[in-house]
Amino acid sequence: MDEARPTSGSQAQGMVPLFPPGLQAIYGECRRLYPDQANPLQVTAIVKYWLGGPDPLDYISMYRNVGCPSQDIQEHWHYVSFGLSDLYGDNRVHEFAGAGGPSGFGFELTFRLKREVGETAPPTWPAELMQGLARYVFQSENTFCSGDHVSWHSPLDNSESRIQHMLLTEDPQMQPVHTPFGTVSFLQIVGVCTEELQAAQQWNGQGILELMRGVRVAGGPWLITDMRRGETIFDIDPHLQERVDQGIEAEGSNLSGVSAKCVWDDLSRPPEDEEDSRSICIASQPRRLSDKDTEQIRETLRKGLEFNTKPALPPISGQRQNHDRPQSRKDSLESESSSAIVPHELVRTRQLESVHLKFNQESGTLLPLCLRGRLLHGRHFTFKSINGDTAITFVSTGVEGAFATEEHPYAAHGPWLQILLTEEFVEQMLNEIRDLNTHEESKLPKEYSWPEKKLKISVLPDSVFDNPLQ
Repeated sequence: MDEARPTSGSQAQGMVPLFPPGLQAIYGECRRLYPDQANPLQVTAIVKYWLGGPDPLDYISMYRNVGCPSQDIQEHWHYVSFGLSDLYGDNRVHEFAGAGGPSGFGFELTFRLKREVGETAPPTWPAELMQGLARYVFQSENTFCSGDHVSWHSPLDNSESRIQHMLLTEDPQMQPVHTPFGTVSFLQIVGVCTEELQAAQQWNGQGILELMRGVRVAGGPWLITDMRRGETIFDIDPHLQERVDQGIEAEGSNLSGVSAKCVWDDLSRPPEDEEDSRSICIASQPRRLSDKDTEQIRETLRKGLEFNTKPALPPISGQRQNHDRPQSRKDSLESESSSAIVPHELVRTRQLESVHLKFNQESGTLLPLCLRGRLLHGRHFTFKSINGDTAITFVSTGVEGAFATEEHPYAAHGPWLQILLTEEFVEQMLNEIRDLNTHEESKLPKEYSWPEKKLKISVLPDSVFDNPLQ
């Protein structure tokens, strides 16, 4: 449980020798921006995380920002978290790794909420939202990067708002700080509508954030969230959809994987052949991915792992790609932070003759993105099951490091399936799954079949995946 209270002056200034250096460094950056708000209202974890409490953030400070009318920046509340970085340096929460690298997870979260007329104190619900994101980071060890998105599937303030998802970007005012325990940057949460989230998935988060900066109602230059916003940026300016479509066509999508409700079946073998049947991967004792395979999938899922306030997803996260390298149509499934990863020699890679892929509706609507935004640009896309170790990776012929080949386009490594698709087949599939481009609820199941390719795809109700053994 949290409580909101102002920070006492003695705590902030009178006990400097006892003040944790990591905490002091972030307070210093806040005081630089708000010299007249030395004692901000603060939401505090009553039982600290390092004492067994449920909330990883020790504090969330809340400031009143007057904005800048000349730059069309509205007055708003500014929230800053304390706890994703190493505040104490004594290993009570984060392992101390020295001053040269990131402090803790290397970032803190911020949020800018439009101040409503007559509001004299900041709402405290953003603090719980930030705690929810922090719990995900601590439990999964997935860190965030600017441009990432979070599929929340619920109004951020539990109202009837259309703002139900989030993008992340650099805070426009707060500068990275250097502490004795490492560097801390500040990532700002930006509330978005479902249509804006989908556009970020299909293109990239940075592109959508840039469009939002040009629309005052959608956030303006500082991307201030207005929970009462009833229109998307595409409602406000229909020409922005053309910008997105042009970006997808020219650049493809930056989203290389999502957590999903999915499963695959090997139709090459009779169901009773349990030695290699896919069925053992969803039974009560599933075959596990090897550590090397898990690490490789971690590298492929660069962005956009979907989660909400339900239990955290498996710890599968992408790492920041090297943006300095030349752009190339050739993508790679190999780790960029270590030597090339090869399939674990103790788990046999199987070539399959025929496969059946099953997705829930939300995952199925991402198939056109996978094909158009990724494979047609020489890239790969991974669906990682939230219900187990199952993973499905689509690869194009330009992807290096895949164990699926043009000769054997369907290959399995334990519960990880790779499917290699030629550009010609991708175009054919896109034409036949056109109805998946709509995000409206539609009648299920949907079946798509390519007998000559021995491939079948089904889009099924969520209940099929929630009760896989029934």
